[in-house]
Amino acid sequence: MDLPVIDHDVAHLSQVTPSLLAALGVPEFAGSLGLPEVSRACVLLIDGLGWDLLDAHASDAPVLSELRSRPLRVGYPATTVAGLAAIGTGVASGEHGMAGYTFELPGVGVLNALRWCLHPGGADLREELPAERVQPLPTTFARAEADGVDTSVVSSAMYADTALTRAVLRGGRYVGVHALGDLAAATLDALRPARAFCYAYHSELDMLGHLHGPGSQAWRMQLGQVDRLVESIVDRLPPDSVLAVVADHGMVRLDETTVDLDAVPELADGVRALAGEARARHVHTEDGATPHVLAAWRETLGDRAWVVARDEAIEHGWFGPRVADHVRPRIGDVVAAARGNTGLLRRTAEPMESGLVGHHGSFTSAEQLVPLALAFG
Repeated sequence: MDLPVIDHDVAHLSQVTPSLLAALGVPEFAGSLGLPEVSRACVLLIDGLGWDLLDAHASDAPVLSELRSRPLRVGYPATTVAGLAAIGTGVASGEHGMAGYTFELPGVGVLNALRWCLHPGGADLREELPAERVQPLPTTFARAEADGVDTSVVSSAMYADTALTRAVLRGGRYVGVHALGDLAAATLDALRPARAFCYAYHSELDMLGHLHGPGSQAWRMQLGQVDRLVESIVDRLPPDSVLAVVADHGMVRLDETTVDLDAVPELADGVRALAGEARARHVHTEDGATPHVLAAWRETLGDRAWVVARDEAIEHGWFGPRVADHVRPRIGDVVAAARGNTGLLRRTAEPMESGLVGHHGSFTSAEQLVPLALAFG
């Protein structure tokens, strides 16, 4: 089976923040996206806003559709944890190491990176597993702050003290918000200083895609609200500023080809731990069992997934141009990326996740491509 081809002519999400900071004149950052010099910059990340979805529903988001200039690819896995880390570190998942919604840490177990607990449904790890240990790279926000840039992270107040925030968004001033109105207001306030950088985040479009499906009426109504959010910021951008609207991934609706991994004994033989999520699985094997597990998963899943050994996935650049030594064990001995609209669910172990309509993580354009929409003050 041919493996997915990564189009390196399309810029990666990890290039966005370094390019904005280069435009602000922060040393050591490269302006690979060709942005002009500015005094103020903001990246607004709309969780779950895929390029294909925006194209299909352009009438619901006229402002965003007019602004969008080019697609970005988000890399593998196409998921929130990896996408936020790409913005927060300026590198791909093979270097920042936030390798999925869940991933295995040697000596710890499978970490749910959103809830910072053992997965599924295990002990809270915030005290014994410092976020800086899991993601030790300095963040783009901390590096901007060190250069004297007034730096802000504007996101939901409920995320202010989470381990994931500390892992990938630490640095700068955290501004907790509660709704679209104060998200817009706080973003504009963050851009008032003479030299400022702001990261702002909106999560609800992704939530409605998971619950009702991407492109559903509820999703489209929320997209319209997001468009008004963007319009309200664009209309009030201060002079000499740039706003970059991006996303962390797109989304697909699962179909009848979906597999319940927990109900297929052949897929459990020789498997020590399963991580990842429904569209991007890390399969960790018992000692010596990798060839058997690889063969069984390939035979059982057939054309419903790309199934490769860890070294092959790394060699083909799935996790970016470089994979750090401490990140390699977080990648499964076998990696399974769903094709088409297949889901690799675990209905017994992950009942909540398995009940969702929309999913993401793999290599389809609907998941991989997100918009880069630019506005200048």
